[in-house]
Amino acid sequence: MIRYAAALLLSLCLVSGAKAADRALLIGIGTYATLPEKMFLEGPKNDVPLIEKLLKEKQGFAPESIRVLRDKDATRAAILASIDEWLIAGTQPGDRVYFYFSGHGLQVKDQNGDEEDGLDEALSTFDIAAGDGDWTNVILDDEIDAMLAKLKDRAVSIVIDACHSGTISRSLSPKVGEVLESARFLPRPFAKPVEAVKTRGLRIDVAVVDKPEIAKQNGVEAWSAASSYQVAWDDTRLPPDERHGVFTLSYVNGHEIAAGDSNGNGIVSNAELLEYVKKQSQTYCAAQTQCQSLDPQLEVNYALLGASAVKPTADATAQQYQQPQTGGDTQQQTPDYGKVEEVKVENTQQTAYVAADPVDAVGDILGKAETGDVKVALSSDSLKNGDVFRITVTSSTGGHLILYDVDKEGKATQIFPNEAAQKITPLSANTPLTIPDDYYGFDFEAEGPSENVLVAIVIADDVDLTKVAPNDYGLTKELDARTTIADIAGTLQQTWTRDTENRSVNWSLGLLKYAVY
Repeated sequence: MIRYAAALLLSLCLVSGAKAADRALLIGIGTYATLPEKMFLEGPKNDVPLIEKLLKEKQGFAPESIRVLRDKDATRAAILASIDEWLIAGTQPGDRVYFYFSGHGLQVKDQNGDEEDGLDEALSTFDIAAGDGDWTNVILDDEIDAMLAKLKDRAVSIVIDACHSGTISRSLSPKVGEVLESARFLPRPFAKPVEAVKTRGLRIDVAVVDKPEIAKQNGVEAWSAASSYQVAWDDTRLPPDERHGVFTLSYVNGHEIAAGDSNGNGIVSNAELLEYVKKQSQTYCAAQTQCQSLDPQLEVNYALLGASAVKPTADATAQQYQQPQTGGDTQQQTPDYGKVEEVKVENTQQTAYVAADPVDAVGDILGKAETGDVKVALSSDSLKNGDVFRITVTSSTGGHLILYDVDKEGKATQIFPNEAAQKITPLSANTPLTIPDDYYGFDFEAEGPSENVLVAIVIADDVDLTKVAPNDYGLTKELDARTTIADIAGTLQQTWTRDTENRSVNWSLGLLKYAVY
């Protein structure tokens, strides 16, 4: 299991700007040397400046550490040269590397036999060309994989606003079909219609798609605009000259506390940012006739789900952590630096900034805001040391319940499932479950003084959680709260593939903070 190293209290005197060797490469391609104009994209020319501003203001990147390649400057040769010279040779172990791409994604025939579906994922270039039945002058996922191998001791972020879709068989040939306007994929040239199949999306082969266990162990943070069964889009709600990628615009906006901080603790975590981007993408999709669904993806070491999406340098920290937060009806509260800890994630080059309070960190790790669908209650509104109490969970939808108690010391107890329960059954909709019930043969006794949070997660889909929440963990095993909640959150990010259409896992969250006096 991934464990956090000892945390260091973050203060202004300990935080410095980005090191000179940190590097970012931003690529935006909306026009193409050989493609018809109907395949051009309006968004990339506006996406790149938006990301550049984000890196300078929120991530502490110095202007001279950012290289931009747009349109005619973003040829295959120029992109590969910048990867080698700027990102790889220009950085050292421990440095940050940020790779951003806005443009078309596509598939080409697999050349080395490492793809089950016989197709490599690829990024378009300015000089992409339709060869003899396939695209040429593209950047293959194998080439990105080779880049990452050479950057394995850096802290790498990859952000891809592009896609491909194996469910769409369109072609440059008008006899087969026309490209979808503002869709960020290129169909294979001269292809004939084939039976729709589900294939994976352009989440660059960082051993992320094919080898997820390896992804958990490295320091790569990989964002993509759509899942494997979906298409990424330019935002057609905006005038052509003002368009952005739907993903890029929501990704940048989500770094603001007012937008992305779902639990109101002054930190926008990676998990919260993902939920914000998903919500904004799905809102866009719901209003578009050609967009059936849209689920942006984040592949990351689970220990980084609760980490701040913003690098707290002196300037960025002032913007991110000192914005006033609304508390109650009238009071204004400003998060202080004591609420944030700097941690080193074991076996990676990543340094993370997390909520110092483990109880407060739960919402950051899970990312999802409470909707009221899951309600948690105690049998007493006021608990004193030694009081007997019970816990009741009610969900508006049926599903499998996982219930944790997390304390200020960072310890978690799995309340449910457990081996003491007579039978582990799913919750029925709107039917309360009380723990312990009369069959347990014991009661819970409050131990304090303490401040805790009860974390109730109800999963409507039949997700296998036996590896992360087995019954024998229940009630007796002392767990590390951050690691335990992160493993649950990471598991729930998986794509649900057992319906006709792939989709995200359906789950709901209920939290109850309580104190023992």
